Amino acid sequence: MAGPAQVQRPAHGAIGFNLTAIAVLLALGGIGVAYLIDAAGRGARTQVHRLDTETTLTRTLGGRDLEIPLSWFRYEEQRIEGFAKQIDLRFELPFGVDAHDQPVDVTLLPRSRARPSAALLDGVYLHQFLPEQLDGPPGLVGKPLRPDGGYAGEVVWYDPLSAEPFVAKCSKPIASAATGQCLRTVYLGPGIAAVYAFPESALQHWREFDAELTARLGEIGAL
Repeated sequence: MAGPAQVQRPAHGAIGFNLTAIAVLLALGGIGVAYLIDAAGRGARTQVHRLDTETTLTRTLGGRDLEIPLSWFRYEEQRIEGFAKQIDLRFELPFGVDAHDQPVDVTLLPRSRARPSAALLDGVYLHQFLPEQLDGPPGLVGKPLRPDGGYAGEVVWYDPLSAEPFVAKCSKPIASAATGQCLRTVYLGPGIAAVYAFPESALQHWREFDAELTARLGEIGAL
């Protein structure tokens, strides 16, 4: 009787050992898969970074080095490295009807060559307002400018409730089928100003306008 019992105990031990070994192998396999996935993710991120690096140029403006993707330049002749007096960019942003993309041109300049639209509101535009007031995008007031001041056919739209208001000057469309065009100038980081040129219909999105552009320009170091 003792003999068979001694034969069974090693059998149970072998089964337990095998189960333990299988569990260890599965655990090691899972760790290996996790490392492979993590390594693949790191490789993908590195590849994207390299692609971004390969498609950017360094332009120096207002004492700041800007890393600008090639596709952002409005003019091909500006796609060069080095110092710049002016940089012209173009974005397609969701400021149209039903969030359709519309072109927004951005001109980056040294601050000494520009004056913010908010400063022009009190210093210049206010003295050129005609008496009437126009209806337009909710939250904005539209005031036509006097033609004898050189502003014939132009309207200033601004937020009257803000201490630092959104201000844009818009002109009538040249052709009947075209849309009016607006200009807005802001200061960005130290040494840099930006002039935004955009369709008048984009004023419907004036509340998110600056935030959207600031996010883009922050990516290249302009803030």
